[in-house]
Amino acid sequence: MMLAAGETPVYLGPIVALLVAAGLIGALFVRLRVVPIVGFLLAGVLIGPHQLGVVADEAQVEAAADIGVMLLLFTIGVEFSIERLGRIKRFVLGGGTLQVALTTAVVSGLCLLFGLDWRVGVFTGFLVALSSTAIVLKVIAAKGITQRPVGQASVGTLILQDLAIVVMVLLIPILGGEGDGTWGIVQALGTAALVLTAVIVVARKVMPPLLERIARLCSPEIFLLSVVAIALGVAYLTSLAGVSNALGAFLAGMVLSESRHSAHALSEIMPLQMIFSAVFFVSVGMLLDVSVLAELWWMVLIAAIVVVVVKVATTFAAVSSLRVGTRTAVASAFMLAQIGEFSFVLQRSGAEYGLSPAGMGPEGDQLLVAVTVALMTLTPALGALGEAISHRLPERAGAPAAEPAGKADDTRDRVLLSGWGPVARNLGAYLNANGVPSTVTTLSPDLAADAEGFGHTVVRGEVTKASVLHEIDMDRVRLIVIAENSSEEATHIAHILNGLAPGVPIVVRPTDSPDIVGLYDANVQRIVDPHRAATEPLGGTVLDLLGIDHTHRGHPDPTVVTRFSPDPDAACAHMEDLSPVLPKSPGCTDCLRRGKRDWVHLRICAGCGFVGCCDDSPDRHASAHATAFGHPVMFSAEPGDDWAWCVLDSHLVHSAETPAGA
Repeated sequence: MMLAAGETPVYLGPIVALLVAAGLIGALFVRLRVVPIVGFLLAGVLIGPHQLGVVADEAQVEAAADIGVMLLLFTIGVEFSIERLGRIKRFVLGGGTLQVALTTAVVSGLCLLFGLDWRVGVFTGFLVALSSTAIVLKVIAAKGITQRPVGQASVGTLILQDLAIVVMVLLIPILGGEGDGTWGIVQALGTAALVLTAVIVVARKVMPPLLERIARLCSPEIFLLSVVAIALGVAYLTSLAGVSNALGAFLAGMVLSESRHSAHALSEIMPLQMIFSAVFFVSVGMLLDVSVLAELWWMVLIAAIVVVVVKVATTFAAVSSLRVGTRTAVASAFMLAQIGEFSFVLQRSGAEYGLSPAGMGPEGDQLLVAVTVALMTLTPALGALGEAISHRLPERAGAPAAEPAGKADDTRDRVLLSGWGPVARNLGAYLNANGVPSTVTTLSPDLAADAEGFGHTVVRGEVTKASVLHEIDMDRVRLIVIAENSSEEATHIAHILNGLAPGVPIVVRPTDSPDIVGLYDANVQRIVDPHRAATEPLGGTVLDLLGIDHTHRGHPDPTVVTRFSPDPDAACAHMEDLSPVLPKSPGCTDCLRRGKRDWVHLRICAGCGFVGCCDDSPDRHASAHATAFGHPVMFSAEPGDDWAWCVLDSHLVHSAETPAGA
């Protein structure tokens, strides 16, 4: 239905308010070095219908939140590949299983002590057993401990929790009194086994060739649409099978994780995921009624303390059973001492069957939201507390020593080749011959396979995407080469990589004429003009056959962008707004064309990069070029010189860097 001119859609105001509040408060928390998700939660509390009422229509927000949680859990599933499960399987199968079982048992026991039905106790135990994958992953990534024992133990436990919800969701009808007792439990476990088996089969057999065909199109737009379609499509199909759509999206992510293009998929969907996950966490905060919190503050405080104590104790016991040491167990226990986003998925499923946290009805729902928001907010602090306590404890003899926060092999030893084609292929051969390892990024499956065939490490995806850069491991990159892109694309890539890896030299060889100014602003150290790059060896071959000595390269270097910065007090108007230029040749351009080398000094045209010989030279090509082309400013190319000469005004100007009185 078309809107009349000037009519504002009813949904636009709430969405704008939601995103603005999330952005502003999230930015504040980033400045405070706190996980921005905490800011999203508090933004929801502030603008929700129970407080300021800026967003009053919860149905609209819930619809966006449903998509948000699906995309959030989809990206989590992509990162939890089956291969990764295999590497940390003892943390997953051992520590994770024991943690979920112990937490559920302890919470169920506490509920029974207060006279609650065992079904309510188990349901409440399920809610408490789950931790926040989204927040914990961001915290351990920020601390740089993903590969350390505490990081592996935390991630392994989170993976098992996320997988366990498959069984939990299928058990909800039984806990709600609509199942068939023991036979219902068997059916639920059997369905869970079938769902997970189907995921593994599709992940190994169906998804890799499908994504391969899509990736061959080399279209980021089509790839993104396909990934979103897979995520939401699998979520829809699993919902038809009785599994929640959010859980289906998580399983869809795990399906994609087995493809070689998982990093590419993650890089494409991450911007969408970040927007919708912000909406999801804001929507969670909106559920909190501060007036109820004020009335039941003592209950929220007690519940939060009980949750922390129970989860710290059960997680410590579970991780300790793996014999990874007391320090690791303590740090992991405090890191996982919150309630997670999957608990809301579970709570919604339970509400359909009359189940609520601790059997308290709407007050129980508010209690769950309040405790979850509080503990999610405190997760960074709880993690820091656990780390501080662990450092004060003696380590058990024989336990593996914790690795330092930095990598043991934190050396910059490899070259990053952005793009793969004829030039990058030949350069890669030079690097291999000289023992220099290299990493290649490309969108094309065929080019990726070709690069792998030459022994290079390959990361599929766009080099400008965060997840692709994470796969590359920029801490090990010594040099960046952009050799297979147009000048406009290369400039864009160089700007991003220079910001993410300041100090790492960048070399650009565009496929067309280089954008000297743009590449200079991107701090590119070397530019190889493709036309000159082809001409130089051709010219050398011709001179070799003619018997002419051309071994002296001379100066300036035609791959180094140079710029003359005049003294701001200079009186010459022609010195204003001088652009960076790339020297056209390693000697006087016209002299070299004529086979001469009898110049005295060299000058560079500040307008186009022409290199000419000075007026003390026989042919005076610098002045001749300035007069013929109307480029009045020539600056010295001689080492140590720091001045420019305006041919029109016969005026000498020193550079801005020249010391006073020089």
